[in-house]
Amino acid sequence: QVHIVESGGGLVQPGGSLGLSCVASGSARSLYFMGWYRQAPGKQRELVATITGSGSTNYTDSVKGRFTISRDNTKNTVYLRMNSLKPEDTAVYYCCAGIDPSRSWGQGTQVTVSS
Repeated sequence: QVHIVESGGGLVQPGGSLGLSCVASGSARSLYFMGWYRQAPGKQRELVATITGSGSTNYTDSVKGRFTISRDNTKNTVYLRMNSLKPEDTAVYYCCAGIDPSRSWGQGTQVTVSS
């Protein structure tokens, strides 16, 4: 059983920065694939970025060059650094571990980009 807790959301102005953290508990195997997804009001949940236990990363096109995903395996923690934020980045951000059909999700943290 994987347990995930996200933190770090909030309100930020356009062009600003915000960092999210995700602490997960579980086996190293269950935490090898981790990532961040987001869901805006009225839209489907979408991938933001993923990272493997060996550090390979993947980003959706809309955040490339602005967001950085990283992890500290000693702390079972994944981070998402978000720079140059835009209003369209507003969403609930979810951390996940594993791959379907065994993916686990956190409760989500709200990120609002607004002036």
